[in-house]
This record gives sequence, C-alpha cells and structure tokens, in this order.
Amino acid sequence: MDKDFIGREQEIKLLLDIKDSGKAEFVAVYGRRRVGKTYLIQQFFNNSFAFTATGIIEGTREEELFAFTSAMIGIGYSGRQPKTWLEAFEALKSVLDKQPRKGRQVIYIDELPCFDTPKSGFVRALGHFWNTWASLRKDVILVVCGSATSWMIENIVNDHGGLHDRTTHTLYLRQFTLAETETYLKSRKIHWPRQTITETYMILGGIPYYLSLLSPQESLAQNIDRLYFRKNSELGQEYRRLYASLFKSPDPYIRIVEALGRNKQGLTRGEIAENLKISSNGTLSKQLENLEYCDIIRRYVTKVGGKPKTNEAYFQLVDLFTLFHLTFSKKLTTEDYWEQHLNTPVVNTWLGLAFEHVCMVHVGQIRHALGLDRIAVEYYSWRSSTQPKAQVDMIIERADRLINLCEIKYTQSEYVITAEEDQKFRSRTAAFTRETKTKYGILPTWITTYGLFKNEYSSAVQYQVLMDDLFN
Repeated sequence: MDKDFIGREQEIKLLLDIKDSGKAEFVAVYGRRRVGKTYLIQQFFNNSFAFTATGIIEGTREEELFAFTSAMIGIGYSGRQPKTWLEAFEALKSVLDKQPRKGRQVIYIDELPCFDTPKSGFVRALGHFWNTWASLRKDVILVVCGSATSWMIENIVNDHGGLHDRTTHTLYLRQFTLAETETYLKSRKIHWPRQTITETYMILGGIPYYLSLLSPQESLAQNIDRLYFRKNSELGQEYRRLYASLFKSPDPYIRIVEALGRNKQGLTRGEIAENLKISSNGTLSKQLENLEYCDIIRRYVTKVGGKPKTNEAYFQLVDLFTLFHLTFSKKLTTEDYWEQHLNTPVVNTWLGLAFEHVCMVHVGQIRHALGLDRIAVEYYSWRSSTQPKAQVDMIIERADRLINLCEIKYTQSEYVITAEEDQKFRSRTAAFTRETKTKYGILPTWITTYGLFKNEYSSAVQYQVLMDDLFN
C-alpha cells in the first residue's frame, strides 16, 4: 500500500483484520460517488486480485454479462459468454478453481449495483456463488463495492434472500474531515491557510476526487470558476451525476433535497410532503431513509431532558456540495462568477450557512474542544413554534444535565458581539428555555472562525470553539 496514503485509518485497520482472519470473508464497501472506495481497495490489496470486474453504468443485461465475461477471459476463461448470471458465476468458480492457491484469493466486484439490471437474477446468483463456493474457501475474500448506497444496503447488507446475514463486514466510506482535507491538499503541494481550506470544504465537502481537481497554481476562486462555473466544467453537471449514481430513480430525491435546501433548520416528514404536494407515506419515509444512508441529509429529534419535544423528526440537508449547487446553480452562465462576487452579500450569506453545515459534520471535534469526549450528548438545531420565530444553530444536550446553546458565526476576523446581537442571543435563549421548559443549565457557547473580540458582551459567553478546533 502507498506509504503516502491519506486518512482512512479505521478502514485500513478493519481491512488488515479481514486479511489476517484466516477464514472466508464477504466485505461490502459502499459510499457516495467519488469518495474513494475503489482507490482504497485497489491500494490496500495492491491491485492483486484473483478476479476483478466493474459494472457498466446504465448498461443492459447483455452488456453487463459481456463485461463480466471479458474480466474472466483476463484470468484464463476460454468458454462462451454465459447467458445467465448463474452460468456466469459457475464459470467463475471453474476458472478460479484452476488457479494456484497462493495466499488470499481476493475477488473484487466494483460498481456492483450496475450488474443488477431488471429481472436479471444477479443478486440471487451472487448469493448462490457465496453460499455454495466462496464461503467454503478459507482463502477467499469477496469484496463488493457500489456507489448506489441505498441499493447496497437493501440488496446486500440487509438482504432477506440468499445473502441474508452473509456479509461478514460492511465498510461505509465517508468524506474526509477538515484535518484529512488539509493533509490531502498539502500532499498535492497546495499550502492554503485554514480559512481557505474551510471555504474549500464548504464548496466541495471532503470528497477526495473533487479535491484532486484543485490546482496549486490557482487561487481557490480561480479553481472554483474553472471547476464549476466555466462552460463544460468538470463539476458543472456533477449535481445530477451524483444523484443518478446514488439512486436509480433520482428525481424524487432531488425534489426532497431542494425542499430542504430552502429551509435551513430542516423540515418534518409532514412538512416535506406539504411542500412537495405529495403523500406523507411509506414511500417518502423510505426515500428519506435512503438520503440518510448517503449522508445527504440528517435526521434529528429535538430532545430536552431526554424526552422528544415532538413526535416527528426533522430532516436537515447536510451535504455541502448540494448546498453550494442549490445556492449558485443559476449563476452557471457567468464564467468568472466566483472571482467577481467575493465579499458580496449573496456569497457572505452562503458562507455563514455553509459554516454551520461544516460544524454539523464536525460535532466530534466540537465535543472534544468542549471537553465532552466522555459525556453522552445529543445534538440538534432548534426552532421556536411560536411568534416571533426564534432559531438556535446547534444545541448540545449533555448527560450531565447541562446544555451548550451554540451560536455559529463565520467571519474574516474576530467576531464582535454588538448590543443588538447580545440581545438577540438572550432572546433566543429565553425562548428556548421557555418553550422547552428545560431544567438543565444553559451554557452560552459561540463557534467562530477566530474567536470573539473582547468587549462588555463577550464576557457573558462561557465557552468558545474556534475554526482551528475543527481541524483536530
């Protein structure tokens, strides 16, 4: 494995355990498009596979069988092209049985969901292959990989047919953290200050492939114009491609995330249904669950004192690239938009909202900064149910009967709490205490880029978390 490989420490540890287990292993690897699944597996196993095949995006049944057969020919198969998947896996067994057994035999099938065309019987054939051959071989590691996360979970991880409870390990690859992003950029000779890295993260998230497209010869603004706003840019159509890779019927999912993109604090299932003028039924629940699996949205329940404030959960958009696209997709006709609109109200407003999302995906780092590593917590946004509407960016409810009531601000320097801002924060705190009837102690907490400017109002803040803390 490349000694300069960035991040994925937990995943590599798990793969090492699997490699040394001495028994048959069936590993399902999944995660969103471009997150680095294929690269991880190829690097870890040093591209040494007894067999590897990759599905064809939107391929027909015949095309998928052709791709699979071509891969078998590469390891010595000389028969005709199988007509069914049962025949294909029988052929794979025969060609693998003829190979000399030297250490682990790793069978790697990438873009697995592509092989499962309508009425193809692919999943049943894969289950039969595992149950009757691979699982009986102590030297076999079967690794299947796919970007269609909901398909992988429904058909492999939680399958109720031949693959029920057959996977020995599941490996879900998430995006890089800010710290991993910083390390990755440095490895590519991109030495930007942390504020620039944070803004990069706001746009691209921690998606390794997106980050790999950045040029050290350009500023962040020049990179973003080239990658997103220019004609035929590499990421200009990525939004649609992302959802098409995650879901076989992406349009309902796109409508949901667009509704959530218009509502910062999130919506309940009923509110989403009302917004989209659809039924609040099991289909919508399944779609929301699938979006959760992909880390596009998060589900949270407002709890105070361990009891839900409402019977309904809220769903909140957390995918940063999606938020960026929804905010600026109408500007794609302006090729140098980002350079021309730095420090304008539309960009500054988006920066504030995007920084809140960055904080949401770095709650572990915020907990560490607050000394809460060993204390159980719940975290959520909160909005008032009365008029005037009050909102709190982040509530961290702690098992020690305290609540960090967090205000999140993104600025270019120390944040100055004015008399008006101080009064707004006090009003929100009062509304939260009044409506939730909480008996927990309230700890005013501010999460900012560079801390607070010291004045008569900053002294009321009990805890501060800085941008640097998010890089832990």
